[in-house]
Parts: sequence; C-alpha cells; structure tokens
Amino acid sequence: MSVILESIGRRPSHTKIVATVGPACEGVDKLSELIVAGVDVFRINTAHGSRQDHEQMLGQVREASRRAAMPIAVLADLAGPKIRLGELPGGSQSLTVGDRVRFVPGETPSSPGEWTTTYAPLVDELRPGDRVVLADGMASLIVEEVAQGGAVCRVVQSGVVRTRQGVNLPGVKLSVPAMNERDRANAAWAASQGVDFVGLSFVRSAADIEELRTLLRQHNAETQIIAKIEKPEAVENLDSLIAAADAIMVARGDLGVEIDIARVPMVQKQIIRACRRARKPVIVATQMLDSMHHSRLPTRAEATDVANAILDGADACMLSGETAIGEYPKEAVEMMHRIALATEQEALIQPGPMEPNVAGELVHPITEATVFSAGHIARQVGAKLIVVASTSGRTAASISQYHHGVPVIGVSPNEAALRRMCLYWGVIPVAGAPTEDDGQLLKWIVQRGLASGLLSGGDRIVLISSVGGAPSRHNAIIVHQVP
Repeated sequence: MSVILESIGRRPSHTKIVATVGPACEGVDKLSELIVAGVDVFRINTAHGSRQDHEQMLGQVREASRRAAMPIAVLADLAGPKIRLGELPGGSQSLTVGDRVRFVPGETPSSPGEWTTTYAPLVDELRPGDRVVLADGMASLIVEEVAQGGAVCRVVQSGVVRTRQGVNLPGVKLSVPAMNERDRANAAWAASQGVDFVGLSFVRSAADIEELRTLLRQHNAETQIIAKIEKPEAVENLDSLIAAADAIMVARGDLGVEIDIARVPMVQKQIIRACRRARKPVIVATQMLDSMHHSRLPTRAEATDVANAILDGADACMLSGETAIGEYPKEAVEMMHRIALATEQEALIQPGPMEPNVAGELVHPITEATVFSAGHIARQVGAKLIVVASTSGRTAASISQYHHGVPVIGVSPNEAALRRMCLYWGVIPVAGAPTEDDGQLLKWIVQRGLASGLLSGGDRIVLISSVGGAPSRHNAIIVHQVP
C-alpha cells in the first residue's frame, strides 16, 4: 500500500482528470501509463463501439487499476438522443450561403438536394424560422418552408459537412426522450457491471434523471448519475437538475451550439458556482486541450482555459478525443496535470463555502460541521494530511467541496465508494486501510507514510473521527503529530 501513499507525493494536484478511452489508449499497458500520468476516471463513450468493445475496455481499465494498486473510476457516457445526418452523396457536401437543402423523412433521399436524419419526426417538428446547426457549428441553416413531407432550409453559414455528423436544433422543442432503447440497454449494462458513473446526455428536466435512477435501482446498483448540461432547457432548470443528479458535467460541445457561443464562458461559471453551492462535483469538458490531437503542446488559450476552469472551482477537467483518438494521449494527460499543479500552487484557488451546509440532505449536519471545521484546523496547524474513513464516500465528498487545500486520504471498506472518491477534488482514495479503529488507522497511515517518505517526524495529521453515541458517525476531530 506504500505505492498508493507515494503517489500522493508524486501527484499532489487536487483537480481530478477524466480521460476518454479509445483506440489511442487501448490496452492495459497504455491505460496504466495514463494512470501514472494522472488519470483518475476513465470515460467510455457508448456512442462509439459495440457492447463487446465496451466490455473489453472496462476489463482493461479494471486490470490497469489493479496493476497500479490504485482505485480508478469508470464513467459510462450515454449517447442520448443525438440527431445525425444520413448518408450524403460522396460522403460529404460543401455548403455555400444561399444554398437550399430539403430535409425529408425516411432513410434514403429520393433526389439530389434532399437530406435525411436519424430523427424520424424531424420534419413534423420543424417550423419556419427555426435554426438547424450542423457538425458542431461548422454550418448553419434557417428553415424557410415546411410542406409536402419536407422542410426547405437556406444556408446562412457556409461549411463542409459529412455523413453522420451531428444536427442541433437550438430553441426547437423536440418530443424525443432523454434516453432511447440503446441508452437504456447501455445504462443497464453499466449498472450490472458495477460501473461507477453514468453520464446522461441532453438532460432537460429532473424527470429525465429520475427515469435513469429508477432503471439503475432495478439493478440494485450503486452507480451514480452525472447530468450533462448541453441544452438551453438544462441551463434554465439548472438548480433542479443539480439537486436530482449526483454530479454535473459542463458539456461545452453541444452547449456551445445550442446556446450563443459567446455565452458559454459565463454559463460555465454559473454552473460551477451552482454546483459548489449545492456541494455537488462538477466536471468541465470538451476541447480543453483540443490541439493536442496532433501536437505535443497545447495552445496558450487552451492552457488558460484549463487553468480558468480550476480557478472557477471545477472538481475535474475532462479529455475527450485527446486521449481517445489523439496522437499524444499520455502527453495530454501530463499537460493537464502540469497545468493543474501550476494553477493550484501559484494562484489562490477560489475558496469553498464559508459556512457548513447543515441543512443539506445527503450528509448529517453534525458530519457537515465537523468536516468544515477539520479543514480549517488542518490549515491552521499546517497538517500534511486529512484522513477520513467513509463507508459510502459521502463524508469524503463533503470535505472535498470546501477546497481546504490539504490532501484528504479517503479510506473505506467499500470498493465502489473508493472509486467514487476518484472524482472528488483533493481526495486520494486508499485501499486496504483498517477502518474500524481510529488508533489502528492512524498507525497504518503513519507507518506507510514514513516508509514512503511522504511523512516525517513532527508532521501533523488531522483525523475525522467519532466518539460516543452521536447520530453522526463523524463528530470528532483528532490532531495527531508524528513522533
């Protein structure tokens, strides 16, 4: 277990890194390299690949985690009702301002200039004046006329689009549900395999989240839900979505198409602030180090983007194509880690809430007040570590949201809880520790800390503990000085 404690000294950043798996990092050896580089959570994008591919990748992640002797979480990201273009002649088409395109139902167009999509009711739900955005904003159309089984659109932003690229309809109220049958099957698979998090795409209301939670409960799963904010309705219903979900993702790709791209930076800050108030983890995602698909170094703007997300208070930053299909997956993780370190060490991280959330529903008010005070005491006495034993992981999640800046060692007899801690800011999950006796836990931490060089004589440790028969398991703070 000293391997795990050594990793704390080697990787002292508090911000967590989520990396998307794909051909560029396939195989246990490559995944192990990414863990060493700093990955805490691996994301499986179920929009790509088969069930067999997903099972194979999950097995590889679990094996890489075992080899590293470190808990690593897995996020299964559901595709959601993403609308895509059908087959285009020659596979792609160049659009010029003023061109006209006619969307028709079905899978096969009957004449040139007609396009199809994967969303059967599209023509019925479009109205004149609606915007149709293609390929993440590469081209844009305006609906001029809907008649005779087709919707005629005029190109207002030129660009090249390809077969199967995405179609966004900003402001259009669609009847499509948040999950289709494939999503439901993938969610059931994730639950049955003990996947730690499921990402729900294109969330619009809390009812969408409750539908997924009902499905997960049918499998008696501890799998948690990450709601992806990428629709205008999600921004409007933000507080209720945060309350219903276990964590939030700022999914800036589709969000930047569904709303004015100029608003995205401030909406991102709004979402992070709301998550901090609600004590829910938040991930910032999409194009964070996009140029590292083909470059060993990011642009200055990308480095600044990552740093600003950290300064805003994000718990984690996510890499997508950079690690899934990019040429430099390991370098991308290392760069994100370097930016996190530089930002956390040289700048003042936005402080957490100034008062404990004793009215919260997820954590007992005594526990909430205790972890709040433990962090302040740790900073006052210059503690090297905070240690908390948490069966469900909720206490570790609670202390992480205060961003005290002192590394938190989270221990638990529950492997799933340990993996969930991989998403919590500043929390390092450590397996194998004795959790029933505070004295034995402290002795275990000190022995391994001294053996690894992480701790030295005179260092202080703050242990969040319990005494008496209080209704909260965590109601006491012990300050221990290493002899």
